[in-house]
Amino acid sequence: MRRVSIKDVAREAGVSTTTVSYVLNEITTQTISSETSRRVREVAKRMGYVPNLNARSLTSRKTNLIGIVIPQTEPGREFMFDNPFYGALLSSLEFNARRNGYHLLLTGPASGQSYIGVARNRGVDGIVIVGSYPSSSLDELHQLSIPVVLIDTYVTDESFHTIGINDRQGGLLATEYLLSRGHRGIAFVSGGISEHGVMRQRFLGYQEALEAAGLQVREERLYTGEVSFQHGMQAARELCSQQDITAVFAAADILGVGVVKGLRQQGRRVPEDVSVMGFDDLDLAQICDPSLTTMRQDIAAKGRQAILTILDALDGKPDKQEWIFPVDLVVRDSVRSVGRPVTAQKHRRPDSGEELNE
Repeated sequence: MRRVSIKDVAREAGVSTTTVSYVLNEITTQTISSETSRRVREVAKRMGYVPNLNARSLTSRKTNLIGIVIPQTEPGREFMFDNPFYGALLSSLEFNARRNGYHLLLTGPASGQSYIGVARNRGVDGIVIVGSYPSSSLDELHQLSIPVVLIDTYVTDESFHTIGINDRQGGLLATEYLLSRGHRGIAFVSGGISEHGVMRQRFLGYQEALEAAGLQVREERLYTGEVSFQHGMQAARELCSQQDITAVFAAADILGVGVVKGLRQQGRRVPEDVSVMGFDDLDLAQICDPSLTTMRQDIAAKGRQAILTILDALDGKPDKQEWIFPVDLVVRDSVRSVGRPVTAQKHRRPDSGEELNE
């Protein structure tokens, strides 16, 4: 069956193709009456006219596509959608793109694969990259004349817009909360700790809180691997051999839920035997039994702001945008008190005897 063209609609409505284009693209003009606009829309609907987006993009040099790139930072992995964080983020990105007349092109280039090829081959109007590390692929994007937004990426570059949270502060607050409930033996379960990744920042917050309380990071209490339910379970099985561990800070909720499951498999109760703290506040944290005490970040706000930042740039706003969203403690059922709070150590000024918090 032949596709209905804009010329067919114009002929049937008794107007020019320019008039049809103006009406259907909602371009206001004083020369087109409301009656003509109504007739053109009715004819287009009755005839089943569907805009030819390819032809439109050739004319306008716009595709109304936004590229979403999720680098495969863990070799050999499929898309990391077993972590609901990505589902929540993509849901927000898609909704906010669609409500503004755009669609998403999702890809996950492997380590070392070029980002610029995605943008050039697909002709996207803008690109959002989630959780990348500094690389030659990022540097290549300077060649493009389209806006680039980096989410959860610790890269200092004035050419790129950035969106994230203070991951280090989140790790600090999470560990401080466990210390405030009397825990001293606190394990850390995370994904790989890359120099420029969010996991490293959360680890640094964990380290800072321990050291402020006069405690040292102990290598045997660090369990790094993939950000996955399976790694959380495996870490739980291993840490059960250390009787002095009373709490676990899992640097992602999917890890925390895995830790809870793994502890139960080893006959440990949560929080009676071991307390568990998560990070993200996904729906999964509430579904977990016991419900997971965690650090909340506004994932939907990240997606919404990424799309709005792309649209601002396409509208000609030249200034770089940098958004840091807050993190908040959400107290549920997976952490209990085990004694007096562990607080920051104090020392005296050598010249005055005045006590100071470190």
